Amino acid sequence: MTLRSRIVGVGAYLPVRVVTNEELAAKVDTSNEWIIERTGIRQRHIAAEGEMTSDLAIAAGRKALEAAGLKGEDLGLIIVATATPDNTFPATATRVQAGLGMTKGFALDVQAVCSGFIFALSVADNFIKSGQVTSALVIGAETFSRILDWEDRTTCVLFGDGAGAVVLQAEKGRGDKSDTGILSTHLHSDGRHYDLLKVDGGPSSTQTVGFLRMEGREVFRHAVTNLAAVVNEALVANDMVSDDITWLVPHQANMRILEGTGRKLKMSADRIIVTVDRHANTSAASVPLALAEAVNDGRIKTGDVVLLEAMGGGFTWGAALVRM
Repeated sequence: MTLRSRIVGVGAYLPVRVVTNEELAAKVDTSNEWIIERTGIRQRHIAAEGEMTSDLAIAAGRKALEAAGLKGEDLGLIIVATATPDNTFPATATRVQAGLGMTKGFALDVQAVCSGFIFALSVADNFIKSGQVTSALVIGAETFSRILDWEDRTTCVLFGDGAGAVVLQAEKGRGDKSDTGILSTHLHSDGRHYDLLKVDGGPSSTQTVGFLRMEGREVFRHAVTNLAAVVNEALVANDMVSDDITWLVPHQANMRILEGTGRKLKMSADRIIVTVDRHANTSAASVPLALAEAVNDGRIKTGDVVLLEAMGGGFTWGAALVRM
């Protein structure tokens, strides 16, 4: 018998304020039609003044714990995946730990930008499989609106704020692909592409936060190729084919990348969870937000095979295969 990490609860939080394409078009040289054609995005949620990444994370975490029938004090581990922490240090996860009433165990941040949730899920899964913890809360939370250049139409239209969370619990499995829970995770990075997607500032370089900068065409080209490859890697590792996947839950970067990945995998659009039109790109929050929506509206059911995948700055990319 082997230990598996089972997803026993999901939660999500989106800030109240919604910014439409039309509102952005009144401020920068763009249009609703241009944004939809290039990205598929129609609106995004923006954190309120004074609303921090930890606030979003705590709200999503509470909902995930409620769905799991647990309290913060039941957890052994909290991991927050974010590229927009409250402070340079301490870890945002420790503020979330306090906010959820968890006084034992430990909490830490993971920074892999848009791939962050997949990386954090893998870290938590390995802590559970090693027997070090029996329960974990994994959160992807971002306030990307704070690092956007609102005069740069090529980037400011793409992103939004939000948080999504899952609760993992240890359970005994048989060690084969019929098990429930996280079947495998697959992580990659390639620092040669560091400058293609970054924030041009930081405490060690400029002592300022800076703004997000992106070479969009190059990121798109790498994204479709890398995401299809890591998805195939996950399938091969579990002796599965794309038809065995019930749902693909991809990072919600833009509709073109989602469609391109789907074509490479020969997956029909009705098997791909899409939220980018309403959430925009919420970086590390996008995968758990999409997962929570599909679980809560009944599309994703117990026993479904779900493939999570994402790519972000660094470059980083990864996938997780899960039987719910």
